[in-house]
Amino acid sequence: MSDLFDTPGKPVPEAPRPLADRLRPRTLSEVIGQGHVLGPDGPLGAMIAAHSLSSLILWGPPGVGKTTIARLLAHESDLAFVQISAIFTGVPDLRKMFESAKIRRQNGQGTLLFVDEIHRFNKAQQDGFLPYMEDGTILLVGATTENPSFELNAALLSRAQVIILERLNLTDLELLAQRAEKDLNRALPLNGDAREALIEMADGDGRALLNLIEQITAWKLDKPLTRDQLATRLMRRASKYDKSGEEHYNLISALHKSVRGSDPDAALYWFARMLEGGEDPRFLARRITRMAVEDIGLADPQAQQICLESWNTYERLGSPEGELALAQALVYLALAPKSNAVYTAYKAARASARETGSQPPPLHIRNAPTKLMKDIGYGAGYAYDHDAEDSFSGQNYFPDDMKRPIYYTPPERGFERELKKRIDYFVKLRAKRNDS
Repeated sequence: MSDLFDTPGKPVPEAPRPLADRLRPRTLSEVIGQGHVLGPDGPLGAMIAAHSLSSLILWGPPGVGKTTIARLLAHESDLAFVQISAIFTGVPDLRKMFESAKIRRQNGQGTLLFVDEIHRFNKAQQDGFLPYMEDGTILLVGATTENPSFELNAALLSRAQVIILERLNLTDLELLAQRAEKDLNRALPLNGDAREALIEMADGDGRALLNLIEQITAWKLDKPLTRDQLATRLMRRASKYDKSGEEHYNLISALHKSVRGSDPDAALYWFARMLEGGEDPRFLARRITRMAVEDIGLADPQAQQICLESWNTYERLGSPEGELALAQALVYLALAPKSNAVYTAYKAARASARETGSQPPPLHIRNAPTKLMKDIGYGAGYAYDHDAEDSFSGQNYFPDDMKRPIYYTPPERGFERELKKRIDYFVKLRAKRNDS
């Protein structure tokens, strides 16, 4: 029975606490990383110094200290700290929380409401915070891993300052590992190479690093582990990638710009990052083909065909062999001559079409299938180019009242060097025909 009930007067032993909880900073000065926002010149450092904390949205990847910072901001500002999660909190819970905050305010204490995963709240729920933010009932600190511009209401964003938190760098993670060793009162059983591998496995996530360290310290080892031995015991943390979120757009942007910048190595890296994150190779095939028509264009007309063939090869081979065909197309694009001349010309032509969309074609190039149309001048004076000298009549093909524009100006690169020669040739012929 003594095992089931506490002995009167005997202290109850404290339950084991996770390492991440034991190492939670007690002051803002103990927070590892985020010096760009917590330093004297940073937005949060300046707010604390001025004693004028405002509502905030903390935006950053997992494991960078969003919850810890919010808790310490409440402590530094003498505010009651209330934490909720948008995943588990409904409207009735919010009403109770707002009522408690009102009572607290009447008694002279403010409330810092920390909302984890705030982007999970819908528009109506987000709007529900506004009146309580405006009358001072709560000071809202929301945390999100998603881009606030996409996920949060404009009304809410206008009342809160967005603070961007960064993933921890290797130096930050090493410092965190040293703190863990001090708390554990022993060094990690890893050689230097394995220690570097451990830091890399955390991938900028402090909480993930501490969880990995807890696993390692539970092992009974006779000697320090090597990198290879560590890799067999620990799984690398999955890379942060959301196929429908901002990371998706960040990585495809990095891939596209690497190709545009003629860097095949960087292009292959971002291509691999997206595949490792589970991206659909067909999406990548489509985007690679788009790069060919947008950034290479007629500087290398073969580029588009190579992309289509690589896409077709992927469809026939499937994964994983088919990805190699896409990689080959990607390298070809990165090293191909670049031109957006057609893309620019196309956009300019579309803009002109919107501005002059009601102007008819000149009579001489209109079709005349009926006698009435012929009688009123449709097709009259049309010069059949094949009958003209050099198969070029030089006639005007734009609306009569429209000044002739120039959309396509090919650069002196790749195949477009030849196209520029042709354009210059036709310009001279046109001038000659019009003067005669």
